Amino acid sequence: MRCRNCGTEIADKALICFRCGTATTEPMYKPAPPARRGGTPVVVSGLALALLVLLALYMGRIAAGDVPRTLSWVAVVVALLVVVLRVWLRRR
Repeated sequence: MRCRNCGTEIADKALICFRCGTATTEPMYKPAPPARRGGTPVVVSGLALALLVLLALYMGRIAAGDVPRTLSWVAVVVALLVVVLRVWLRRR
């Protein structure tokens, strides 16, 4: 058999040409296209970072006694929800 690319004589059972590396048959399976990632994780990361900064500011004010405790716990819960959402989106 001859290579269809370079014309070199190769064995009948060869899978590729030993000279140029061209396959002797078409592949049975085509590779899956790479998954496209959207901009959602970037937005969620930015939101989580902003909430954590706000949380740090609130925690500093709690020590001074300016902010009620329930507001700080709400900020903690929201920040945790954003982080959990980010992890869930990454695994999906």
